[in-house]
Amino acid sequence: MKTSKPLSLLLSLLTALAVLSGSIAAPLLCRPFYYAHIDALGLVEYTGLTREQITEAFDQMMDYCLGQRPNFAAGVLPFSASGASHFADVRGLFLLDLWVLVLSLAGLVVLFFWCRRKKARPHCFLGRGPGFWAASALGAIFLVVGGLAALDFDRAFVVFHALFFPGKENWLFNWWEDPVILILPQEFFRNCAVLVLTLLLTWCAVLIGADLWAASIRKKRREEVSRQGGCSGCPGCQG
Repeated sequence: MKTSKPLSLLLSLLTALAVLSGSIAAPLLCRPFYYAHIDALGLVEYTGLTREQITEAFDQMMDYCLGQRPNFAAGVLPFSASGASHFADVRGLFLLDLWVLVLSLAGLVVLFFWCRRKKARPHCFLGRGPGFWAASALGAIFLVVGGLAALDFDRAFVVFHALFFPGKENWLFNWWEDPVILILPQEFFRNCAVLVLTLLLTWCAVLIGADLWAASIRKKRREEVSRQGGCSGCPGCQG
């Protein structure tokens, strides 16, 4: 079976994108994750709203950010034009992440069936498959990013907004104009970051472990075939 280096690079890229976008999508799609923070962070006492009002405000906000409603709303909470424009920017990022997730997963499925039909397989650089390299690169990058953020999350929060909302200051809310910020304390965003990082590193560990396990299986098969005298380590059997 022939191997392909471009195929391996493409699979690595799609795998990395799927893991990254999927990890980010988790707190966006799992609303109970936010609901658990209402009591944990004392949001009812802090805001003076009922739990039902907080939940309604969050749900309407997320419905908008995920493209499920055309106009921004936050339940009983008023908002300014500047605040609404920031959530429009957030909506663009959220939808981009979901599209990246869908397209990267679709690409992996298409390549899987293409490889079966063409009898092709990805080249193993240094004996490691594309999943290993995708996970290693992604894991290394986010270990560094996560470590730096842990040292000073306040600073990381500001840098994040400067990178993803360049030249804009509409993310700097005044609570009396946009009280929605009261139900979105920084501790919640910190926990979202922890969840994303945990999921991402877990998937990276799974991919690396799976590749090492597959490599050990291939090695045992080569050794068994070699003992039987059927193969002398041809390139098609290596990797």
